[in-house]
Amino acid sequence: MHTNYVFLLNADKSPLGMIHPARARELQDKKKAAVFRRYPYVLILRNQVNSVIKACILKIDPGSKWTGFAIQMGSSIILRMELEHRGEIIKLDLEKRAGFRRGRRSRNLRYRMERSGRRKKEGWLPPSLRHRLLTVETWIKRFMRYCPIITIEIEQVRFDTQKMNNPEIKGVEYQQGELMGYEVRQYLLEKWGNECTYCGVKNVPLEVEHVKPKSKGGSDRVSNLTLACHCCNQKKGDKDVSEFVSDKAKLDIILSQAKTPLKDAAAVNSTRFAIVETAKKLCDNVKCWTGGRTKFNRFKQGFEKSHSIDAACVGESGSNIKIKTQQPLIVVCKGHGSRQARRVNKYGFPAVQKAKAVFTHATAGDLVRVVLDSDRKNVTKGKYIARVKTPTKKAVEVVINGKRVEISSMKNVSFIQRSDGYAYSF
Repeated sequence: MHTNYVFLLNADKSPLGMIHPARARELQDKKKAAVFRRYPYVLILRNQVNSVIKACILKIDPGSKWTGFAIQMGSSIILRMELEHRGEIIKLDLEKRAGFRRGRRSRNLRYRMERSGRRKKEGWLPPSLRHRLLTVETWIKRFMRYCPIITIEIEQVRFDTQKMNNPEIKGVEYQQGELMGYEVRQYLLEKWGNECTYCGVKNVPLEVEHVKPKSKGGSDRVSNLTLACHCCNQKKGDKDVSEFVSDKAKLDIILSQAKTPLKDAAAVNSTRFAIVETAKKLCDNVKCWTGGRTKFNRFKQGFEKSHSIDAACVGESGSNIKIKTQQPLIVVCKGHGSRQARRVNKYGFPAVQKAKAVFTHATAGDLVRVVLDSDRKNVTKGKYIARVKTPTKKAVEVVINGKRVEISSMKNVSFIQRSDGYAYSF
């Protein structure tokens, strides 16, 4: 196993596919290719060539906080990437702004006319959810620019609730088989927080259990199913939940939770459908699958759980794969700064701001290579790859191992990649 394969572009910037890292080093050593981009690593040939292009599949596992990406060539997974979204940060910033506006209204300041005729467009998403859609769209475009992608496979929903609520529905073969059990189990694990409903124990094997026993008229609908550890499942037996749980408050919580659908799943699913529609505009062949199938493929092949591994296991093509990458590329959304015209203090009043100097040598978010000639307070001397935190009048302030270090001269600073709104690591 090794790191991700390397993207290769022809001299006219058309994608040729992905090559082994050893082959990439050979092309660079022989001066046949140059570095086009560092993250993800892309090479470009110096001379135009005619080559057989190997088509690839882009696989995506969208999530609320993380989205997994994988590129598959044949049966091999040759690239893995995990993208961390900043939806929660956006949500908190908007809540903070709303709080300031409420405060200004209550201070009896100047009256501002109400804006009328403001309607939300069809398909509108909250900014925190729209951010996930736009970042995933950005990376689909990037991968298609650097690699000959012919198919995109997306985990569209984690579970098919219609099929779970009515298992007797006909026309789909896997509903009555082993995969159906994975759909139900995945739903229950998320709904009940991966813990025993009765004793609250975690990190133990959990069994699917009926709230109202089938011997007393209970059904197999998901609203009558929960999760219990082996000990609690044996103790409960064929008792009704009201007989087994003596605590009235806990009983009310269990009965209420059993009938409550997954609100978070509904929110994430709304984004997933939008992602699928966006992917269809970019690629002619888009296939959609459920999370139950992803988990079935991962369990069957014995892979550990991660966002990029889940992406690799999406769909029918993920049922028999070889993972050839040792570690995924971790990409964190950082944004492009704030559009706020005037900073405010904690009370919502405009804060005093000094005039900003113009810097042309660096911007926040640039990736640089720094050479420290001497030890600093928290960092020893040596060579580092760092991210620019703040440009200064003479040079930059960078972050090294989580510590802010001010560089007094650009003499020992060289640029690796200009800021594109993301931070990269392995």
